[in-house]
Amino acid sequence: MLTAAVLALQLFFVGRIAAMAVLDPQSTAFERSQAWRVLNEKGRLPWRQQWVAYAQISDNLKRAVIASEDDGFSNHDGVDWDALEKAWQKNARAEAQAARAQASKKPGAAPGRGKPAVRPPKIVGGSTITQQLAKNLFLSGERTLPRKGQEFVLTLLLETFLSKQRILEIYLNNVEWGEGVFGAEAAAQHYFRKPAARLSAYEAARLAVMLPRPRYFEKLPNSSYVAGRASLIVNRMADADLP
Repeated sequence: MLTAAVLALQLFFVGRIAAMAVLDPQSTAFERSQAWRVLNEKGRLPWRQQWVAYAQISDNLKRAVIASEDDGFSNHDGVDWDALEKAWQKNARAEAQAARAQASKKPGAAPGRGKPAVRPPKIVGGSTITQQLAKNLFLSGERTLPRKGQEFVLTLLLETFLSKQRILEIYLNNVEWGEGVFGAEAAAQHYFRKPAARLSAYEAARLAVMLPRPRYFEKLPNSSYVAGRASLIVNRMADADLP
C-alpha cells in the first residue's frame, strides 16, 4: 500500500514537471507557505511577482546567480556530486558530534540545569540551482534525509524533462528576494526601480548575494558584506556559462 502511494506521488510529479516544459507554474510550494505565514502574521498579503520570459531577464543576473549559487549549472546533471559528498561528510561529523554530546550528559539531570540540551544536527544540502528549484516547487522547508531523497528524485526529473534554460527561467521567476518579493522582475523593480532586462552587472550581483537569506539582507541592502560579496561575484561573472 505504501509503495503504491509513493509510486503514485512520483507519477504525479512526473506529470507536473513534464507540463512545465510549456506551462509556467502559477505558484510554488514555498511561495504558498510564505503567503500563508505573512497573511497570518500581518493580516494582509503584500506580494510582488511578475513572470517575464528568459530573454527579458538580464544576462547579468543569470551570470551573477550562476556564479554565486552554482558555477557548474550549465554542465552538471542537476547534482554537484563533489559538493554533495562534502555535505554528507559534514552531516556525518555533525551527527557524531551530537551523539558524543548526548552521551556526555549526566543521566537524570534536571531540565535547565547542568549542560544545555543537545540540538539535533543540522542537515547540510550542497544544493544546485536545480535542487533549489525542486525544493521550492514541491517540498516543505524541513531539512531531513527523506526530504533530501525526494529532492534528489525531483532534481533528476527536472533535468530529464526540462532544458537548462527552462530550469533557470522558472527558478529566476519564482525565487524569493525579500518579504513577498518573488522573481527577477519584482526584485529589479523593488530594489532598483527598473525592469529585470536592464539590470547592470553590479545590481545583478547585489541581488545574487541576497539569495541565501533574502529577508535578512532586505533589511541590510547597503551593508559592507553585501557590497564586498557583490564585487567578488562581478569578478566571477565572466566565467559563468549561460545555458
